[in-house]
Order: sequence, then C-alpha cells, then structure tokens
Amino acid sequence: MGVEVCGSSETARGIFAAADEALGFSLTELCAEGPEDELTNTMNAQPAILVTSLAILGAALESGAIASQPAYVAGHSLGEYSALVAAGSLGVEDAVRLVRERGKIMGGQCEGTLAAIVGLDEATVAEICRESGAECANYNAPTQTVVGGTREAVERACVLAKERGGRGLPVNVSGAFHTSLMKPAARQFAQILDATDIAAPEISVIGNVGAQPLVTIEDVRADLREQIRSPVRWYQSMDAAQALGVRRVVELGPGKVLSAQLKRSHPGFELSNLDEAAAIKAASGV
Repeated sequence: MGVEVCGSSETARGIFAAADEALGFSLTELCAEGPEDELTNTMNAQPAILVTSLAILGAALESGAIASQPAYVAGHSLGEYSALVAAGSLGVEDAVRLVRERGKIMGGQCEGTLAAIVGLDEATVAEICRESGAECANYNAPTQTVVGGTREAVERACVLAKERGGRGLPVNVSGAFHTSLMKPAARQFAQILDATDIAAPEISVIGNVGAQPLVTIEDVRADLREQIRSPVRWYQSMDAAQALGVRRVVELGPGKVLSAQLKRSHPGFELSNLDEAAAIKAASGV
C-alpha cells in the first residue's frame, strides 16, 4: 500500500523515509511486503494510511497534478492528522508517532461497538439514541449517522431504526470509537498529545469536533484531545467549507468513500479523487 508512488516521486520517498526513521522500523517495507495481518493491525494501519495519503499529496504537488496548496483542508477521524500535516501544524514524524500511539490505544479499547444508521435524519437518530442508550459517533451525511455504545445499546438502536423505516448496519470494529466509552483512551492519548510539538496551521483546517476552522495551537490540541471520545461532525464540516466558499474538493488517499458520500450530500461541490494510481500517472507524466 502506498509505496509504489515512491518510484516516481522524490517527495513521496522522503515522506516514507521520515516515517521509517520516526517509528524506528521500516513502515515502507511493511506497506510493500506485509504480512497483511500485521499491516492491518490498527497500530500499523493508522500510520500506513496517514503516510500513504501524505505521499500521494506530495507527489501530486510535485508533479503539478494539484497546481497549488489547498485553501482549506479537512479529514475524517484519522484523516484529520493528514490534514494537519498538509497545513503545517504537525510534522510528518510527530504525526506518524501520534497516530501509531492512537492506534495502539484504540486497538486496546474493546468495549462496545458501532453501527451505521442509514435512511433516517439526524433528529430521528437522536431520538433513537435517547431510547436505546447509544450515542452518535459519526455524522457522515444528513441521512447516515454512525452510532456507538454497548453492544446491547447498539443492537437496540438498529431495531429502532428498522421500526422507523431506516436500516442499522453493524460496523466491524473493536470498540465504540468517538463515544463517551472512549474517555479512558482519550485521557491516555491526551498525555502523549500534550508532549507533541504542534504549530498554528498555515492553511485553515476544519476540525472534526466543532466543524469550524482550527486557528491556534490550542484549537488543534483541543480538537485532537476531544476527537477520540466525541462524534466526527463530517457533513457539518463540509457545510462549513461550502459556506466559506469552497467549490472544488479533492479526496486524497486510498479509497473514494468520502467523495461518493459528498456527491449525494453536497451536490454543489466539484469532486475528484487522487489515489495512488492517479498520483503515479501524474508524477510519471503519463
């Protein structure tokens, strides 16, 4: 995953090399050769996704596939760290160390689960949460909200969603991420975060927790501190971007989930994707 772009981009190679040095092992080799079960372990998968996304962005800027730095950046959950590196708020080395620790902490949190509630509006999902004891974890789109909590609460939420004409789709995770069940993990992560160098963003970063631009160092720290235990307000972040005048959105990294979602929830955006294959093509001048 991700390392193929290094063959055509010096910037991408530098990003992977910086990550290897920061982590004290070869993430590059793990991404290239596996084994897959080790790569997909949360504490390795999070830095691998982060570095792959940054390598694609670096290659795109180097080749001119993206002509200039973006006016705004945002990322969903883990993606917020890529956005902060792109904005100059976090260095690559600090970011990969942070997300590896974040992955360890989240991977060790085995309490609760998540489910996506589809086809119901936010107010209805809030009502379901009050009745079931579940909590909203991700506001992905106006009619797609991920809920989390104890297994019993989430199962009850899925039943209530069906009764109201929606669907509850279980998510295969080890814990109720972005809910109050993550408070112990958030406290543990905050200690690591507070020891990390953070700069004020040079590019506006729209944060997950408040769905507003993060301007100061403390804005960034507060958002990352709360993010693990608070819902990701993704579609509200995109509402904010639209209100700020954003018209073109480029999704960077593996997958096209977010742009597919935005096509439905924010049809006014001009959407495109830049994955590894596209970055290699651009960097090679093909």
